[in-house]
Amino acid sequence: MALRGYLPVEELATFDSAGSRLQGHPDMTRLPGLDTSTGSLGQGISIAVGMAMGARRKGINNHTWVLVGDGELQEGQAWEAIPVAARQGLGNLALILDRNGMQQYGWPLPAGVEHRGDRADPWAGTDLAAAFRAFGWRVLEIDGHDMGAIVAACDEARAGGRGDVPTAILARTIKGRGFSFTEGVSEWHSRVATAAEAEAARAEDAARDRTSAGRV
Repeated sequence: MALRGYLPVEELATFDSAGSRLQGHPDMTRLPGLDTSTGSLGQGISIAVGMAMGARRKGINNHTWVLVGDGELQEGQAWEAIPVAARQGLGNLALILDRNGMQQYGWPLPAGVEHRGDRADPWAGTDLAAAFRAFGWRVLEIDGHDMGAIVAACDEARAGGRGDVPTAILARTIKGRGFSFTEGVSEWHSRVATAAEAEAARAEDAARDRTSAGRV
């Protein structure tokens, strides 16, 4: 948005600072170019359904995309909006689910346990693909780290937009994938790397590049 002139590029350095327009949750009353304020988990699907319905009723030929995490999918509001999308025939709506089986906070634990919640997979033992299909959605399941699969799924969802069935792309991912000290560690949802960790990440990245170059 900054590169497109909505705000000065220099202002990006104030991100998530007290008093900044670039607070952690976007506020449409303070920043130009935003269609809605966000932050409360579970709102995204409802907003997307409304946008897709509005486009259909106005005869606008576009496609609405919504990206959600499996943690926020626990919100009841999401499961109120999901059947509405199918009932309204919103083939112009696609949902991409980041299915990493981990969340920042979770179910409360017994008294005396000091950490902030059980971060176990919120959908363990649940067939989410079957749930979406039961509500009338088309489901595509992919490796969320395979860019080719991501592009192909998005192309398929967009092509399906000429019909009346919304598409759910279930992308299986590993949280923090790419570095030995971040993979599968829930704390990396909201923390910043130290200088030493950033250097360790650069070293691992360089080692990967050398390995890849040796295979060519």
